[in-house]
Amino acid sequence: MSERDLIAIGGFVVLFLLMLIRVPIGVAMGIVGVGGFGLTVGWSPALNLLSTSPLRTVTDFNLTLIPFFILMGVLATRSGMSRELFRAANATLGSFKGGLGIATVGACAGFSAICGSSVATAATMTDIAYPEMKRAGYGDEVSTGVVAAGGTLGILIPPSVVLAVYGYITEQDIGTLFIAGIVPGILAVIMYMLTVRIWYGRHLPAGERFQLRNALAALQGVWAVALLFVAVILTIYLGIATATEAAAVGAVLTALIGLGRGRLGLGTLLDSLVEALRTSVAVYTILIGAILFGYFLAVTQVPQNMTRFLIDLGLGSYGTLILIMLLFVVMGCFLDAMAMIILMVPIVFPVVLELGFDPIWFGVIIVMTVELGLITPPIGMNVFVINSIARHVSLGKIFRGVLPFVLTDIVRLAILILLPGLVLFLPNSM
Repeated sequence: MSERDLIAIGGFVVLFLLMLIRVPIGVAMGIVGVGGFGLTVGWSPALNLLSTSPLRTVTDFNLTLIPFFILMGVLATRSGMSRELFRAANATLGSFKGGLGIATVGACAGFSAICGSSVATAATMTDIAYPEMKRAGYGDEVSTGVVAAGGTLGILIPPSVVLAVYGYITEQDIGTLFIAGIVPGILAVIMYMLTVRIWYGRHLPAGERFQLRNALAALQGVWAVALLFVAVILTIYLGIATATEAAAVGAVLTALIGLGRGRLGLGTLLDSLVEALRTSVAVYTILIGAILFGYFLAVTQVPQNMTRFLIDLGLGSYGTLILIMLLFVVMGCFLDAMAMIILMVPIVFPVVLELGFDPIWFGVIIVMTVELGLITPPIGMNVFVINSIARHVSLGKIFRGVLPFVLTDIVRLAILILLPGLVLFLPNSM
């Protein structure tokens, strides 16, 4: 074993030890990246990286879409769009047995289209949908399970911050990735709704009787969400704007709609800017750490060694892909979605290219795999978010509630692996 191999192994050991003592993932990756690069190449080049990489990252035009999309989600929440989505979904879908759960999935999907964050979607819908389901007679397992699973749509349905970060790391077009996520996102929504109806429907009460007048009145309230989705996604699909330009338009349009409807005041707008800034700084810290860690991976040749190791196992293309996905599921038990993508994708992406898989397709597949990790024990991030809000519901109950949706996710992944055209036909039509 060479000296570089020993430095690489030592770097990963130090990284996981730092995470175990709760050092933020971005800071931990930065420390290991600079330290490992210094031991391998020299301390002068390592310190030069430390002085230049952060500035290059925060001034990268392609990454400015992240704070814009985060601001868009914050403004949409504060202007009441999430509640309007839930009311509209309930008015149109709530009359079925289990209709309130189905409506919650629909509201999660709608909010994901203007938010881009799984954790934010789960937290918002716990506040809005969980109390309604409890009042309607839903058990804790069902109601929290639906919200936890519906929340995972936040990182798949575009615009998705996680997909954007994947695109940046792998140098893939972010707009194309967003378009590729549309059909899998719709499939996820349909399959989650069917899961609620088939798995739980017999034991759940029906909602209020469907009334066309009430449904039309409720749908009128979601014009703002529809406008935002069209302004962002359709302009990307038609080539009118880049993903960054569309993000800027979406953020400004959300603010104008909130102000125009009297939902946002100057104080609320300033608070939203501060909240979005805090979240953006956290994301950029992780990105800067990941870039520094990436230099360490490059000089120690970890991706190349991983490629050779996995291919030499002789599992074949799909066997190796399944092994990579299982690795992401296991990592998802301990890390959040962003950390998983940033830490693992630089290592496994060369393997994926070597096996001949489409990088856009793989991006959607791996984000769906990350979704699965968000609701699997022992540390499903969405489950802990819901538990922090609905404190009287035990983690065990929430995990039991999401089990049917975990099985649904596995089936959905199998479908999209067997039928990659479902992911690629929209991007190929651009």
